[in-house]
Amino acid sequence: MIYFVGAGSGAPDLITVRGAKLLGEADVIVYAGSLVNPALLEYKKEDCAVYDSAKMTLEEVIEVMAPAAQAGKTVVRLHTGDPCVYGAHREQMDELDKLNLSYEVCPGVSSFCGAAAALKAEYTLPTVSQTVILTRMEGRTPVPEKEQIELLAAHGATMVIFLSAGQLERLSERLIAGGYAPETPAAIVYKATWPDEKTVRTTVAGLSAAAKAEGITKTALITVGGFLGNEYERSKLYDPTFTTEFREASK
Repeated sequence: MIYFVGAGSGAPDLITVRGAKLLGEADVIVYAGSLVNPALLEYKKEDCAVYDSAKMTLEEVIEVMAPAAQAGKTVVRLHTGDPCVYGAHREQMDELDKLNLSYEVCPGVSSFCGAAAALKAEYTLPTVSQTVILTRMEGRTPVPEKEQIELLAAHGATMVIFLSAGQLERLSERLIAGGYAPETPAAIVYKATWPDEKTVRTTVAGLSAAAKAEGITKTALITVGGFLGNEYERSKLYDPTFTTEFREASK
C-alpha cells in the first residue's frame, strides 16, 4: 500500500497520530526534502529506505514507489502541510491508477492553519469575512485567467497567498488594483510552526518593505484582510440572546 501523508506545517509534533503511525510502519519513505522538516524522519524505523523527492522527477518518484508497493512493502509519500494544497499529488495518484496500485491519503495540518495559529487570528469573523481564498501569484507556473489576483481581491475576503514571497511589490500593486485599500491589514508568516517562525504585521501597501526589513524572500505565507484588525461582531453561536438547537435564548 502507498500512503500520501500530510507532514503538517513544520513542527514535527503537528503531524497527525495516523501520519506518525504510518511513518513508523513504512518500509520506504519518499519525502519533499526541500519543504518537509527532516525531524519527521525520526518517526521511521531503522531499516526504512528514504528518498528525497526534491532531487527527483515525477517518473523517478513512481519508479521508487511502484516496485516497493508491488513487492508488498508499505510506502509513505510524505508531503508538506496537507497534500491537497499545492501538493502535486493528483498526478502521482493518476500514475498509480495506471499501474492498478492501491493508495490512501492521510491529511495533514496545512501551513495556512499554522499561519493563523502563529498570528493568533481567526480567518472568519462575523461581519468581516466568511470566506477564505487560498491562492498564489503566477510565476513560471501560470494561474487560470479567472483567478488573477485582482479578480480575487475584488471580493474583499480573507486571502492567504502561497508561493509569492519573492513578488511582494507586484502583489501589493495587484491587491490594491483589485480593491483592497493600501492600509488594509496584512501579515507575513515565515516558516509557520518551525523553530525559526517569524510573523510580521504590516499593511497591503507595506508588504515589500516589511519583508525586506526582515530578510524574508521565500518560505512565507502572505495573509490579507480585515480579520487582522480589531473590528468584528460577536458570534451568534454563544450570544445569550440567540436560540440554538441546544440552548434557549435568555429573556
